[in-house]
Amino acid sequence: MKNLKLALLGSAAFLLIGCSTSRDYTPPADASGEKIFSSVCTECHKPLSPDVAMILSEKVATKEAITKKFQSGSMRMPAFKNIQGDAADRLADYVLSNSQVK
Repeated sequence: MKNLKLALLGSAAFLLIGCSTSRDYTPPADASGEKIFSSVCTECHKPLSPDVAMILSEKVATKEAITKKFQSGSMRMPAFKNIQGDAADRLADYVLSNSQVK
């Protein structure tokens, strides 16, 4: 029982650390929002269907909020500081266009 608890604790820590660090990914200059999303976001955010990338809360359903979220990260989400400028706009537009708002 003690070994099971230790294994679960270690797994949880690995998952939290793995998804909360900064990532050095830099998208190619001509990468579409969909390409950027599939390259880095789908590691943690599996698309719900071919037409729905994710479900957004109302407070993050703006281009500015989405951009801030992926550039700054959060407790469990890594920061993607190298997604800037036009690439950031394309990614935010893709997420907004292909998500449902709850």
